[in-house]
Amino acid sequence: MNFTQSFRLALKSLWTSKIRSLLTMLGIIIGVGAVIIITSLGNGIQTYMNNQFEQMGSNRIIVQTFGRGGSRSVNADDMYALVEKYPQFLSGFTPYTSISASVRHGSTEFSRTSIYGVGETFYNPQKDLTMGGGSLEKGRFLSYLDVERNQNVCVIGSYLEETAFGGDALGKTLTVGGYPFTVVGVLSQMADLSEGSGDDALYLPYTLAKRLGASGYAATYQFTSTGRDTAAAAKGIVENALYKIFQSNDYYFVMTSAEMMDTMDQMVGMVMAILTLIAAISLLVGGIGIMNIMLVSVSERTREIGIRKSLGAKGKHIRSQFIIEAGTTSAIGGIIGILFGILMANVITAVIDVFVAQGSGYSAVPTLGGVLVSFGVSVAIGVVFGYLPANKAARLNPIDALRYE
Repeated sequence: MNFTQSFRLALKSLWTSKIRSLLTMLGIIIGVGAVIIITSLGNGIQTYMNNQFEQMGSNRIIVQTFGRGGSRSVNADDMYALVEKYPQFLSGFTPYTSISASVRHGSTEFSRTSIYGVGETFYNPQKDLTMGGGSLEKGRFLSYLDVERNQNVCVIGSYLEETAFGGDALGKTLTVGGYPFTVVGVLSQMADLSEGSGDDALYLPYTLAKRLGASGYAATYQFTSTGRDTAAAAKGIVENALYKIFQSNDYYFVMTSAEMMDTMDQMVGMVMAILTLIAAISLLVGGIGIMNIMLVSVSERTREIGIRKSLGAKGKHIRSQFIIEAGTTSAIGGIIGILFGILMANVITAVIDVFVAQGSGYSAVPTLGGVLVSFGVSVAIGVVFGYLPANKAARLNPIDALRYE
């Protein structure tokens, strides 16, 4: 009996016992489907995060300083001097200070609003994009004169505009740390317009940070390199300058956005690998199920095996027939599992895009490689777990098999 005949016989056997065949495949279907869903979600998350990083700028360099390193300290002027000294590598710079202060409008206090002190270069008017990934919807961003003259002006997120000003915030006033600030710009919606979200934010000149009680003045800085290909060299320039100031690398930390992307990709990849291994347990269970049902099949077809051997069939022919049947069973289960996984990945994509990603283009799409690997693994599991029953059938004595009732 050749491969084609064995394959047709396997299909006929599966079709004859549909319910039993489906239950046999169930472990493979669930396992393959789970692997497809998890890998699709992982690919979608990585692509989404990379797109977000690219949108914010793949040429960003983030600097954090810790303490003063004894009598040594760094200030914004030192960092601005670096940009002027190395214009071929560094194209922009802004301090980035997080401030703890109360935000009030009338009798309403916004206790969860994130307040940041930044420079005018935090916003790129050519790209209409801030270093935080937001865009300007109304008004203008902070200007050089606002920062230089310590002007009490601010740019707010869309949550503050809607909640505090009913959608009309330009030119209106709110207080930050007891000081009045005039709203000169409003950022477009980034999150879900809820309290404490990315839309509940306020940006003001970093030069006012001390007056508002910011701790660790200008402890964080953000640079932009002239391009992604010069980011590594620009990072080296910043690190060398900081080392000259502190004489130790214990007081600062420098990372490019490309490195952040790589780190996030590695973290997501590790989590997805662990989840995939957990999901693969279902494939193991499915393989055991196939082995059990094939052992039952050998028992049910003992007389058939005896008749075939008495007619001249060799053990290798019997073995290959049962292995092909086991592989066919797992292959069909793998195909169903792949279709199930793709369907569920599309459903989950729609749910995440609407309720989590807020229509920002999240997409969990299975890769061709993942689909092929899943199918190959499912077939391999059928062949491996089908070998024991097939070997048992091949070793049956034809006389004993013919006597079997």
